[in-house]
Amino acid sequence: MKLIKFLICCCLVLIFSTNTIHAQTNILNTNKVENIGKKTVSQIKVDSLDTPLPYGYTSNDDVLWSKVVWEIIDLNQKINHPYYYPTDLNSIGTDRLSLFNTLQTAVNSSKLEIYEDAYFKEKRNVKELKSIMKKICNNGLPSTIEPKDITQFMIKGMWYFDKRQGELKYRLLGIAPLYGFDAGTKCENEVARNQWENDNPQLSVEDYPRPKLEKMNILYWVFYPESRQILHDSKVFNPDNSVSPITFDHLLNSRRFSSVIVREENVYQNRSIDEYTKNSIFQLLEAEKIKESIRNKEIDMWNY
Repeated sequence: MKLIKFLICCCLVLIFSTNTIHAQTNILNTNKVENIGKKTVSQIKVDSLDTPLPYGYTSNDDVLWSKVVWEIIDLNQKINHPYYYPTDLNSIGTDRLSLFNTLQTAVNSSKLEIYEDAYFKEKRNVKELKSIMKKICNNGLPSTIEPKDITQFMIKGMWYFDKRQGELKYRLLGIAPLYGFDAGTKCENEVARNQWENDNPQLSVEDYPRPKLEKMNILYWVFYPESRQILHDSKVFNPDNSVSPITFDHLLNSRRFSSVIVREENVYQNRSIDEYTKNSIFQLLEAEKIKESIRNKEIDMWNY
C-alpha cells in the first residue's frame, strides 16, 4: 500500500512539474521583466519531449461499421468559451491563445497546410486567404477579420465500431473556422453604421440594428492529424488550477464541447441537413435523429 501511494505521489509531482513550465515561465525567479517567459535548457528539453498521445493503429478489418459526420461548434455557448477566448492579446499576452489564433498563427508561419474543402483534395492559397481577411475600405482604413469575428467552427469526424476492443470510437479528421462577413462586407457595414449614427444622434450605439448573418462561410479546412502537435503546444486556461492547463488537442479529442450535427455521409452526394429540411426546428430534430442512430449502433452490435 505504501508503495502504491509513493508511486501515485511521484506521478503527480511529474505531472505538475511538467505543466508548470507552461505557466508564465520564470516569473517567480526573476527581478527583471525581460526574463519572464525565457526557458532554461532543461525546460526546452522537456518541451521537445511533450507530444500528443499518439493514436493507436486501427486495421480496416477491425472496423465493423463507420459513419462520417459534420458538426458545428457554436462558440457563443458557455461550454465552448475555452475555444473562443482570449480574443484580445494586448490585455493578456501571448501565453494563451484562442483556437482560431492558434491555427491562424501556424498558417501565417507556414507550419500548417490549409485546404479548400473537407476532403483535403485542393490546397488553399494563402494570398487568397489574406484578401478575404483584410481589405482597404473606401475611407483608406484597413478592415480585417479578427479572432472575435470567428464565432463558429465546423468539424468533420468519423464514428466507428472497433471489433477488436468492442467499443464505439470517434476520430476527428478535420476542423474549419467559419466567418459571417469578409473584410469587404465589414467595410460596407462600417459605412452603414456611421451613417446610422449621424442620422440618429439621440440613440445609443447599442441600439444599432446589427446586420443578420445569412450564411456562415468556411475560411479554410485543416487536416486535424497534421495540427495535433500545434494544438497540443497551445494551452487552454484551467479555472480550477491555472498552473495545470489543458491542451486544445485533449479538449477536442475528448469531445469536451457542445455541437450540432449538420451533415452525414449519404447517397445524395453527402448533402447537408438544411438542403432537405428548411425548418430550423426540424433540422435540430434531424440532427438528434442522426446522433441517436449512432448511439444505437453500438448497442445493436451487442445484440445476438
